[in-house]
Amino acid sequence: MKIELPVQKKARIEMLPLIDIVFLLLVFFIYAMLSMAVHRGLPVELPFSTTAEIDKKLTLSVTVRADETIYVNKEPVALADLTRVLRARAGESRDSGVLIFADRALPYQMIYRVLDKIRRAGLSRISLQADLEESM
Repeated sequence: MKIELPVQKKARIEMLPLIDIVFLLLVFFIYAMLSMAVHRGLPVELPFSTTAEIDKKLTLSVTVRADETIYVNKEPVALADLTRVLRARAGESRDSGVLIFADRALPYQMIYRVLDKIRRAGLSRISLQADLEESM
């Protein structure tokens, strides 16, 4: 008498659940990167512009509040020390740039004082930040 054994099936990896997991991880990392890179300045009332864009390649952020206090990457800095601090933060790389978050109530002359200090630090890639204005 001959006994027939059932045919053994090969184990296989299903691809559909694997693809779902890969796309889920991809979406998670995209949202995580977007939330980290959008705004690195302190909260100020930015001026409005219809063509405002954020340049994410720039590395340093300078925030100037309405009371004329200055922050470099969220650390308070005196106007007289701004050039020295920016030189130290930029290091040898003069290719790094600066994002300026200036309050809309700030006097125009104060913005130019800050711009002069940034240029004296040897940094020429400067971007003034603004909120996007809804067209009326």
